[in-house]
Amino acid sequence: MISLIAIIIFVLGYTAIAFEHTLKLNKAASALITGVLCWTIYIVAGNEPEKTNEEIIAHLGDIASILFFLLGAMTIVELVDSHNGFDIITQKISTKSKSKLLLIITGLAFILSALLDNLTTAIVMTSLCSKLIPQREDRCWFAGMIIIAANAGGAWSPLGDVTTTMLWIGGQVSAFNIISQLILPSLAVCIIPAIVIGRRFKGKKIQSIPLSVCTPKEKRDGRIVLISGIGLLLFVPLFKTVTHLPPFMGMLLVLGLMWVITTVLHSKTNPATAERFTVTHALQKIDAPSILFFLGILLAVTALESIGILKSLAGLLEQKLNNDWLIGTVLGLLSAVVDNVPLVAASQGMYDLNTYPMDHAFWEFLALTTGTGGSAIIIGSAAGVAVMGIEKIDFMWYLKKISWLALAGFFSGILIFLLLHQLR
Repeated sequence: MISLIAIIIFVLGYTAIAFEHTLKLNKAASALITGVLCWTIYIVAGNEPEKTNEEIIAHLGDIASILFFLLGAMTIVELVDSHNGFDIITQKISTKSKSKLLLIITGLAFILSALLDNLTTAIVMTSLCSKLIPQREDRCWFAGMIIIAANAGGAWSPLGDVTTTMLWIGGQVSAFNIISQLILPSLAVCIIPAIVIGRRFKGKKIQSIPLSVCTPKEKRDGRIVLISGIGLLLFVPLFKTVTHLPPFMGMLLVLGLMWVITTVLHSKTNPATAERFTVTHALQKIDAPSILFFLGILLAVTALESIGILKSLAGLLEQKLNNDWLIGTVLGLLSAVVDNVPLVAASQGMYDLNTYPMDHAFWEFLALTTGTGGSAIIIGSAAGVAVMGIEKIDFMWYLKKISWLALAGFFSGILIFLLLHQLR
């Protein structure tokens, strides 16, 4: 009974988020209410409030790590933006064709996501597009492609997506093997959406972007902040690999270093002028409702995990489908609705390394599907949630315009993976 009530609350919450504009209710409110109600049902129906509170605190640690990571990445991007650092990149892009620009953005997102992670890449690339494309409708199409490319790029790298990282740390996959086996299927995930969206912009030109008027010192500062910001973001996965600390620790270190750099740069600037270049000002520009929205969604999903719904679902799939490829595909599609982390964690718990040893095709397939399936719904991945907050993309707009493209790419990636598997 408790599971049924929790599922009903979750579905109603998702419905309220989907019809945010119709209800004229911010999605953050719906997400927070959904998250808290799911946990309330769990603790009221249970007989061990202390145990439930311990579970909440344990989950909150994982949730906070994602939120602090998101907060740090968004702040650094705001710092680069306030120093007109993105102007340096936009000046280097010579093409005036929107379709060619889309391919460039897609390629950059795909590669950067493997080096950084899909969340940071989505934030950086969406912010870059806001400088290149003044029309909001066009930016939304580009943003949809960024989400697909960032999630696809993250799937084939041990550092690019949290689920691939989990499988790598858990010993299910090795770094070189996951890269070699998934890079082509992940690339296939991007191709169909990029071709379709690219055709939409065929023949369309980019309007001349008026560059900000800067003094030589401001240009120098912008260059320093851009290079420092991108360089330090690339340092985050290296820091995680060397120290084994969670990624958010590296992001907080980077944010602190950027704080020092900007303080030194503007130490002799008039305080009133320097204020808009500070980390404090950048923090004020962060979209707080989007972070609260993410908090609510993750609270709801962790409640479903604690109740046992997700593990039961994974077990039901094993019982009913009894096929590795079907199970992986369904788990990938489910990752668009619930967080892919507990789904992969449940799979790791169900199948030990004796059943499926390291680098077994099932683990590779699971990394591909759960890493890319979240693109089907805009709130199905951390990258999607971040982009939704930055560009204020409507849930239903994405569902109508982008979701079918993401699914076409998703199944293309699966097809390529299975073909390559047959050729091994």
